[in-house]
Amino acid sequence: MLTFEKYVRPGTTRQAYKLLRENRQATVIGGMMWLRLADRTSPLGIDLSNCGLDKIEETPAGFRIGAMVTLGQLEGHEHFQAATCGIFAEAVRDIVGTQFRNLATVGGSLYARMGFSDVVCALLALDTEVELEGAGTMPIIPFVERGARNDVLTHVVVRRHRYRAAFESVRNAATDFSALNAAAACWQGSWHVAVGARPKKATLVTGGERIPLRAEFSPAELDGVCELAESLDFGDDLRGTAAWRRAVAPALVRRAVERAAGKPRAEKEA
Repeated sequence: MLTFEKYVRPGTTRQAYKLLRENRQATVIGGMMWLRLADRTSPLGIDLSNCGLDKIEETPAGFRIGAMVTLGQLEGHEHFQAATCGIFAEAVRDIVGTQFRNLATVGGSLYARMGFSDVVCALLALDTEVELEGAGTMPIIPFVERGARNDVLTHVVVRRHRYRAAFESVRNAATDFSALNAAAACWQGSWHVAVGARPKKATLVTGGERIPLRAEFSPAELDGVCELAESLDFGDDLRGTAAWRRAVAPALVRRAVERAAGKPRAEKEA
C-alpha cells in the first residue's frame, strides 16, 4: 500500500508548487484512484483538494478544466460534450464504473500519462493545452511526451472549434483497460489522430507538426494515415501482442476517422 511520512493540504497551487520544489520525492495527490495501488512510502503527500481546482470554466474561447475535476463531472458536462462531439464521454464510459469516474480526476489521469489511458488519447486529438504551476502553459503534445515532474498541473484547457470527433477502443471486457485505442478530431482544416494503449502512452499519428490529413481527405490520404498507424512502435502485455496491435491499429484509426467525418460539426470556431 502507499503510505506517507507526512501529509499536507495547501490552500493554493503556489504553496503546493513550493512544497514540491523543496521535496523532490514528494507525491502530488489528485483522486488517488491509481496512486493507492502503489506499494511504497513517500516522504510527503501534497493533497490538492483545497486549491480550488474542481471547477469547469466555460468561455467563448473554450473550456478551462481544473485538475481536480472528476472524470464523471466532465463526462456529464453537457456544453463540453456538445462542443467536442462527445469524444470525452466516449473515451471514459468504459473506465471501470460510475463510482470510479466520480473519484478519478482529469488532472491525475493526464499527469500520470499512463499507457492505457483513454483520457490522454482523447485529449491529444483536441486542441488542448495544460497549465502548470511552475512551467506555465504548454500544448498537450510536449507535456505528454516529456512530462513535468517538478511542476503542479492545475488546469487543462480545451479550445473551442467546429470539431468533428470520435473515439474508438478495443477491450477484452467492458470495464477492462483498453487493449488499443484511437481518437480522431478535425479542427482548423485538418485531422488530429492519436493512438494509445500500444501499450505505451498515446501519440499523435497526424496533426500538429506530424504529417497532416486534410479535412476533406481522399481515400488514398486516409490509407496513408492508416499505414502510419501500422508503423508505430507497439509492444506486448497481458491484453495483446505487438503483432496484434500492429494489425488492428489501421482498422481502428480508419473507424475513428470515418465515424468522426460522418458527424455534424460542433460549435463554430472561436
